[in-house]
Amino acid sequence: MRIVEDVKLDYKDVLIVPKRSTLASRNEVNIKRHFKFRNAGNEWYGVPLIAANMDGVGTFEMAYALETHRAMVALTKHYSDVQLIEHFKRDLNSSVYSLGISDKDLNKFDNVYNINGERHMRVCIDVANGYTQAFVEFIKRFRERYPFVVLMAGNVVTPEMTEELILAGVDIVKVGIGPGSVCTTRKMTGIGYPQLSAVIECADAAHGLRGHIIADGGCTVPGDIVKAFAAGADFVMLGSMLAAHDEGGNPPINGNVHFYGMSSKTANDKHFGGLKNYRSSEGRTVELRHRGPVSNTLQEILGGLRSACTYVGASELKELSKRTTFVRCTQTHSAIFENNTIGN
Repeated sequence: MRIVEDVKLDYKDVLIVPKRSTLASRNEVNIKRHFKFRNAGNEWYGVPLIAANMDGVGTFEMAYALETHRAMVALTKHYSDVQLIEHFKRDLNSSVYSLGISDKDLNKFDNVYNINGERHMRVCIDVANGYTQAFVEFIKRFRERYPFVVLMAGNVVTPEMTEELILAGVDIVKVGIGPGSVCTTRKMTGIGYPQLSAVIECADAAHGLRGHIIADGGCTVPGDIVKAFAAGADFVMLGSMLAAHDEGGNPPINGNVHFYGMSSKTANDKHFGGLKNYRSSEGRTVELRHRGPVSNTLQEILGGLRSACTYVGASELKELSKRTTFVRCTQTHSAIFENNTIGN
């Protein structure tokens, strides 16, 4: 046992210091980014926001809505192969196929891939614990089998594991264990890592290998998304902020929509016939007020990003991390520190 005494921070622990700017308007800010992916060799250009592969968020309807903004959706794992085949025939730039690491998951993906081929396929291999050897071995096999698929995978929170996944074939590592609003992993297991520090440290590791990361979880307001990008995240994945909208597919009851973590009892009852007797729920179910079309929320998010860039003088989203100074605001004696993470 050992104790790490270095300060580790969440989004709530910091603010970004404004700096002199030559930008006259938020309209001058480009919030799209261009990426070339290390292992797949493919390129992508768009707004680097990804809707999480959760019920009520990772839906086909959400993909159609985010496509107009050139953002992405990680589709929920629980669509059938027939549904996914029809969906990917549209060749959407916004859709990411999600799967686990079982043989059943792989066979289902084979069915979709073999019909649709390599047409802009992006894949998210998603497990709760990205530290198992079985997960790493699956990544290696998947990369060997599909060399040109853009591969996202996680979740992890440490630089060493970020590097291992990239070297195993991952293009974009998902970073975050326990920060989500409907995730109870930290409460149930004591496992986790403060999200801002995880993003800073994992981004530094990934960029050194020409890889990328997704900051996954912990964003509750547009300012948190700004802080994630400022900390070096290449992409930000959103769950609760995009939940309870028309595109989520869950009709409101008395004006409210149920939203739940994918490790919750609700999700297990719905998709797996209940919790297995060897595990506990690591998610919760909440009621959110119905929010209408997601376009309204997206306008707030994208407007917040543009505004933040003008406050620090960044004409492009890529410049934000280079222009960021965080001030710590959760202690009596605040500390100011520069974020020297270089975006990739």
